[in-house]
Amino acid sequence: MQIPKQVEWILLQLEEHGYEAYAVGGCVRDMLLGREPEDWDITTSARPEEVRQVFARTIDTGLQHGTVTVVLDRTGYEITTYRIDGEYEDGRHPKEVAFTRDLKEDLKRRDFTINAMALSRSGELVDPFGGREDLKAGVVRCVGDPSERFSEDALRLLRAVRFAAQLDFTIEERTKLALRAEAPRLSCVSRERVQAELTKTLLSRHPERLCMIREAGMAPYVSESFPDLFAETEAARRLERRLRLAAALPSAKAVRWAAFLLEMGEDAGGRILKEFKLDNETIRCARALIRWLPVRIAGDPRAVRQAMSAMDDGLFDCLLEMKEILDGEDGGHAARLKLLAEEIRGKGDCIRMKDLAVTGTDLIAAGAAPGPALGQTLKELFAHVLEYPEDNVKEILLKAASDRD
Repeated sequence: MQIPKQVEWILLQLEEHGYEAYAVGGCVRDMLLGREPEDWDITTSARPEEVRQVFARTIDTGLQHGTVTVVLDRTGYEITTYRIDGEYEDGRHPKEVAFTRDLKEDLKRRDFTINAMALSRSGELVDPFGGREDLKAGVVRCVGDPSERFSEDALRLLRAVRFAAQLDFTIEERTKLALRAEAPRLSCVSRERVQAELTKTLLSRHPERLCMIREAGMAPYVSESFPDLFAETEAARRLERRLRLAAALPSAKAVRWAAFLLEMGEDAGGRILKEFKLDNETIRCARALIRWLPVRIAGDPRAVRQAMSAMDDGLFDCLLEMKEILDGEDGGHAARLKLLAEEIRGKGDCIRMKDLAVTGTDLIAAGAAPGPALGQTLKELFAHVLEYPEDNVKEILLKAASDRD
């Protein structure tokens, strides 16, 4: 296992000043799995004020929780003092923390055994709770009593499902039973944090694991509308099958959420997306995909231009991929739609209002009156060009506008 040079340097500096220091948590898990860690967290016996004395440039990112960030080569590395969490008042955060010099005490407070390992600069693995064995067995298991871990931080309920999806692991039986028992605690978690975990699960290699939320009885506590997705057993089965297929789709938020909410329809699906406070662009794209996925696009240029005009090029390509993978649309038909789209783009056919050969200014200069009627004329000209792309010529469109008057 190779620790990056910057992380190794930070560990060395702390050690040379007489402190213990380890890489910890998800980065260690990912290294053991042969994956490239997204970020590196460091834990140390040094107190925050001691860490600040060791390094020339630090940022106070969470002193009350013992976290200081060291910046190297424009990258921030969080260094957190070994700590013991106090009472959790809001089901998410400890009221207070106590610093400790004992690494095992720090690892004991973490959520799952696979995230409760530490790695020294020399390559020594500290694994007091069997995380490495659980990685080999493909198991998500809480550290200690699962009910205690979930009562401390209710978001861990969804994190268990997310790790099972991302790593293709099973959830250990005691941990699974605690999911059901502690499910009501999810009500105290913000929609934004819930959405982040749901999105990570949907973007994983096994988005169908999201259905474990229903199996564990957590759905009613995720959001008011969430249980509607699993209202009937057959609907739940269809959803699980669809999400299993969705693993072959691009790992993009709008695409995976659209696959998840497809049977809800555009309006109800859009409401759920707003409930979870997704960004407007994701909502817009997901709604378009939900709207168009049930529509069979005829295999002729006019129909393809009409569909392409409703969304940007990348989203239209995703739509065709979803139709083929989720609907099982005839492969030959899907291939023809893709070919037609390429031909339309290659010819430069107008499929966006901005590419229309005339503007409102042109129409006014030709004698049209400003106002709502002008906008309607532009819409009619655009509709005409979608059907007859060869007419996207300024003189032709001005004459057509004149004839409408």
